[in-house]
Parts: sequence; structure tokens; C-alpha cells
Amino acid sequence: MADLSLIAELATEGTTKIVLLVMDGLGGMPVEPGGPTELEAARTPNMDRLAAEGTLGLHIPIRPGLAPGSGYAHLALFGYDPLIYPVGRGVLEAVGIGFPLEPHDIAARGNFVTVDAEGRIVDRRAGRIPTEVNARLVERLRTIRLEGVEVRIEPVKEHRFVLVLRGEGLSPALTETDPGKTGVPPLPVRALQPEAERTAALVNRWIEQARALLADAHPANMVTLRGFDRPPRLPSVSEVYKLRAAAIAAYPMYRGVARLVGMEVLEVHGESPEALFREAVARWDDFDFFFIHIKPTDSRGEDGDFAAKVRVIEAVDAALPILLERGPDVLVITGDHSTPAALRTHTWHPVPVLLWAPRTARPDGAPGFGERACRTGGLGIFMATDLMPLILAHAGRLSRLGA
Repeated sequence: MADLSLIAELATEGTTKIVLLVMDGLGGMPVEPGGPTELEAARTPNMDRLAAEGTLGLHIPIRPGLAPGSGYAHLALFGYDPLIYPVGRGVLEAVGIGFPLEPHDIAARGNFVTVDAEGRIVDRRAGRIPTEVNARLVERLRTIRLEGVEVRIEPVKEHRFVLVLRGEGLSPALTETDPGKTGVPPLPVRALQPEAERTAALVNRWIEQARALLADAHPANMVTLRGFDRPPRLPSVSEVYKLRAAAIAAYPMYRGVARLVGMEVLEVHGESPEALFREAVARWDDFDFFFIHIKPTDSRGEDGDFAAKVRVIEAVDAALPILLERGPDVLVITGDHSTPAALRTHTWHPVPVLLWAPRTARPDGAPGFGERACRTGGLGIFMATDLMPLILAHAGRLSRLGA
């Protein structure tokens, strides 16, 4: 497990260029016993070449057996153990859209969902409604008032929104309303500590008013809330790693977690791998670390669409020459967690890692980039929080420990 204080003592400034390419939910599983995973089924000549020239392994996102949320998984990739530096999903979404959170605000991630006539959830994402529909529904919900509390609600993307409560005596110690499955109604909010009773009552009151306002808004006729939290204070990547770091991500939550750790979040002009990679190339001289996030691998996994997830991986591979032409000193390709299409959800399975560093890597001679090859790779199986020290070492940015 990485020690941020120790790494901060050893980290040095430099001129080497690092790219951390995260394909969200990259890890997969075979649909049939003995078959390929999504990554193994994809045609990826560029990644396969890098795998043969580099070093492979598998990372465990949080702890063995724990299936992580994307926020926690990304914190771990950046070297911040989320069990030491926990951040709620609501804060990540709010920071991701640039909402000016105040220290005592309570933020929650919201989903528009579809419920049937009995109030049971039939779609936890309301068909991934267009963002413009989301914005119109948010306008309805802005009419809700709660006594003694300022309520702010902002659209995020597709079915997601952010709910922020601002006032005295509020607590984030609340349960979530998303049951994590269909066929059952949303859960009521409950206080996890006595001081959160008032906040739980306020949120439940808000939900009841939202239910009435959305009754005719099919398919987005109800909401769920999760990830209640206050904004934390995290040491920045410049403090710990001595990096000038940039984040290139289309989805607000990932922009949020990057901003929380002190990365400069760049504006993007498209969501395709080509567009995201060209943003990095355009700012190549301004930064020495680029975090690039690809979302659809996770979305297609959650949809249970094996073939579509394969196509996303292939599109990323086809665009890789855009980055490779700039000659990064270290390129790491991985995911934040596994989202096998066969299971339609985030899982605990270790995640493939490809580390390509022409001057320092010990090549595996791997036949390609996939889960089976990674299982026997030279990096072994390691904790995600140890990835950043490995990256810094290969980039020549860690001084020697001891005499």
C-alpha cells in the first residue's frame, strides 16, 4: 500500500511525459466457460505490440473481494487509499460540474429512474435520458422548498443530477435510496447517527415532493439518491508526486475526482478516443502527466452488451497512434475496476494493467493484452494504490530510499 508521505519525500520534478489511460470497467469475463473476455476478444494490434514490449499485471482496486464504485476506484489509481481518504459520489459529481461546494454542504448523486404503477423500479437509469431532458426535469425539482435549508439541484449528464443541501446542523451520515436492483421500490433515507435524523427527514420530504412532481414524466418518473458527503481536503498530486497533471474526461464525476486531487481539468471537444487523445496532444508541452478517461467500456458492460464493449476497446486501440506519435516516456493502460458484460455490474475481479516504458520496462514477451496474459505478467498482482509509485519510478521521478 503506497505511503503518500514517503512518496512525497522521494518524488522529484522532471521532464518525462506520463500517460495514464483508464478504460472504465475494462476488466471482463468470458460469456461461456473457456471463452475470451471482452479485452481478449477485441482486435487490438497496438495494445498487443505494447504488451509484447512492456510489462503486464493485474491490480486489485480496493481490497480483495470488494467491488468498488468508480470514485473510490479512481482515487486508488491516483494513489489515494479510499478507506483513508473517502469521498462520497455526490461530492465527486458536484465538483465535476464545477459546483461551488461550501465546507458544510451535503451533496448527493441523484439518478432519474423509472418506476411502475406500484412504485417498483424497472430501470435504474431511466433509459439514460438525454441530458436536455434531465435539465427540464431539474427545473421542475427546483420548485421544491425545505424549511430552514437551501436546496440546490443541478443536472449532470444523461440520467444523473446533483442535490446539495446547505444550512446549519446537517449531517451526511445517511443511507442511500438506490436498492441496486430492479423490481423493488426506492429505499427511504435513514440516519446512520442520531445527529443525522433531521437531515434524513428533510431528504425524505424532498423525495416525496419529487415523486409528485415527476409522476407524469415517463420514463424519468422518480429519483434515487446516493453518495451523501461533505467536500474533503486531499493532498494534491503536485504536493505528493511533483507532477503538473492534466485530466481529460468527458463525464463530470471523473472530472470531479481529478479536480479533488489537484489535476487541471481540461475542456474536451468530443467524447471519442480520437478527440480525447488529440486534447492531450494539443496540451503536450503544458503538462507532464495526463489522465485520460474512457467511459463507454463501463457503460456497455453495465448494459450487458459484450460485443459493444469489444467495439469500444477496439476504437481505443485504433486511436492509440495519436498518443504514441508524441512518444510518452511511460504509458499505462488499465481500468478502474472490472465490469463484465456477463454480470452487468462492477465486480471485485483484478483489473488488467499494461505498463509500457521503453527505457525501463522488462518486457514480458506477452502474446497480447488480456486477462490471462496479465495474470502471468511481470508486474504480478498488486494493489491499485501502488500503481502511481511504479509509474513515477519508470519515469525517473523517484529518488533512492536510504543510503
